[in-house]
Amino acid sequence: MNFISQNIYHIYNRGNNKQTIFLKEGNYIYFLQKVRKYIVPHCEILAYVLMPNHFHFLIYADDRTEKQSANMPIQRNMLSEGIRLLLSSYSKGINKQETRTGNLIQQKTKSKCVYDKLSKNDYAAICFQYIHQNPVRAGLVNKMEDWHYSSYRDYAGLRKGTLCNQDLAKNIIGMQVETTTRDRILSEDSLKDIW
Repeated sequence: MNFISQNIYHIYNRGNNKQTIFLKEGNYIYFLQKVRKYIVPHCEILAYVLMPNHFHFLIYADDRTEKQSANMPIQRNMLSEGIRLLLSSYSKGINKQETRTGNLIQQKTKSKCVYDKLSKNDYAAICFQYIHQNPVRAGLVNKMEDWHYSSYRDYAGLRKGTLCNQDLAKNIIGMQVETTTRDRILSEDSLKDIW
């Protein structure tokens, strides 16, 4: 994955064969601990949601993101390497927990630039809304604030989470993020540019 500083990216992946990747409540927390260890040092997280069989992140790339990993047989930027370490270590933990083997998560994590400072394409606000609306769209909850594994609860002031840089999100995305995601469920047509 190639990341350019000052751009915003939608990063997502799902379980191999669409299988569940968060099998127990504690698995969500375990994954977020690994995000803090492997992803936070290399970018700013603006939003996230963990769903039973997939996840989404909205990140802001900076100079830390572009830095290349050293002493690696394959050159990767630090965020790509962090994602690799996150997913491999999480999968190992779940395989041990479940006494299973094989791939838990699909091999290729996807990323899409949703805000490019130079070309001014800006789908970051739509992606931000989509990420937070995901549990409602999937029928897991009726209200976004009822899903505990999303950054929406932090933006709504229901939790004092520190994983997301809320000030940066508000400045870059330029909207009242606490209330905008409640206004309407996005149409399928409005989502075509976040993938």
